Amino acid sequence: MSKCIKSVLALGLVAFVAACANEPVEEFVVVDPEPISTEPTYTGKYK
Repeated sequence: MSKCIKSVLALGLVAFVAACANEPVEEFVVVDPEPISTEPTYTGKYK
């Protein structure tokens, strides 16, 4: 093969490896669910 073809293949291989090595890290957010109902508060009187 000619040097030009080898150079193009080598450059393509380097670009391919560089593209595959830069994987983004997946980020996730954990959200605590809100309570379905609130607890009754003390008012000082019987209801």
